[in-house]
Amino acid sequence: MSTLFSRVEMDYPESDGKPMGETDWHINAIIRLRDMLRLRYRGEQVYVGSDLLVYYVEGEPRRFVVPDVFVVFDCEPKDRRTFKVWEEKRTPDIVFEITSRSTAREDEVFKPKFYEQIGVKELFLFDPTGDYLVPQLQGFRLVDGVLAAMSRQNDQLHSEVLGVDISIHDTKLQLIDSRTGSEVLTGEEFERQAKEVERQAKDFERQAKEVERQARMVAEAKSERLQAELDQLRKQ
Repeated sequence: MSTLFSRVEMDYPESDGKPMGETDWHINAIIRLRDMLRLRYRGEQVYVGSDLLVYYVEGEPRRFVVPDVFVVFDCEPKDRRTFKVWEEKRTPDIVFEITSRSTAREDEVFKPKFYEQIGVKELFLFDPTGDYLVPQLQGFRLVDGVLAAMSRQNDQLHSEVLGVDISIHDTKLQLIDSRTGSEVLTGEEFERQAKEVERQAKDFERQAKEVERQARMVAEAKSERLQAELDQLRKQ
């Protein structure tokens, strides 16, 4: 009997029964951010998780957290049912919480304290509707064991963990690579940009061919004119 009870106690559920987000804005923000980060670290030993139960104490299945989006470096990027820190031997390096009506107080007051306890290096809070957080985007960095609020520069926050500058553009999170200055894109945005570059390249190729054709026509016309003038001189 005790063995059966122990086995039930050690069961780690795969869902907390809560939805991914309250509104389309929140759900889209979570999916978009996950897509951006997965594309950025594609092919690397980096795991990007979303709405996944993270268990942080072995043997205590009630002790878990469900980050909206989180990134773990030096971690195999495979699909998981849950994330158990004692099996992975890693904790999330950075967490993003997309704040909503029901999570605002928890995200703003309790989450920073909790995440600093398990060693999360950076935490970002984002309110896509601008109704619950002031300012709408907030960042915290682990300093001497405490997640301290980040300073803002030009209305941006800098993530040392990701190496990006984070801001809000057209109501969406924008991530800019601090080294290259290029925007971190979603898969769809990357494909769209690649198609646009291809289209521009083809336009340039057509224009180059047209310039070449016109130059050839001018050269041929000039050659014919010179030949006509030479023939005229010979007749004289």
